[in-house]
Amino acid sequence: MTETAERQSWMGLLARAPAERLAALMPQAPEFDWLRVPEIGGVMMRGRAGGTGAPFNLGEMTVTRCALRLGSGEVGHACVMGRDKAHAQRAALVDALMQGATAAAIRAQVLDPLAQDEDARRSARAARAAATKVDFFTMVRGEA
Repeated sequence: MTETAERQSWMGLLARAPAERLAALMPQAPEFDWLRVPEIGGVMMRGRAGGTGAPFNLGEMTVTRCALRLGSGEVGHACVMGRDKAHAQRAALVDALMQGATAAAIRAQVLDPLAQDEDARRSARAARAAATKVDFFTMVRGEA
């Protein structure tokens, strides 16, 4: 996985993570300076008919974004759904910490548990959906 793809992966994981769970896993916040204080805004969500058709505007979604710089120089960014400024700050802190010498420890302490939680949520959702699945079959009649 390229460095860019890996960063996109952990930033997506942080954005999807429940804010309470991220707060529980988050280590003590190091000193940092704001590059962009948490701000709330909206983004236009786009969709495609059938997943491959022409794009269309689906609707707007509220997001919170921020950017910060650690004392050691690493810069972290975050954009999360909703209006939770603390969630955006924690996500940006983890993003910045993942670019420094403590990346392996942060991955083990924060990202791996979040990934396991997300996998469990997806499995539970898939199991609920599978319980409602109807199997249709066709019986072959004796006519040729």
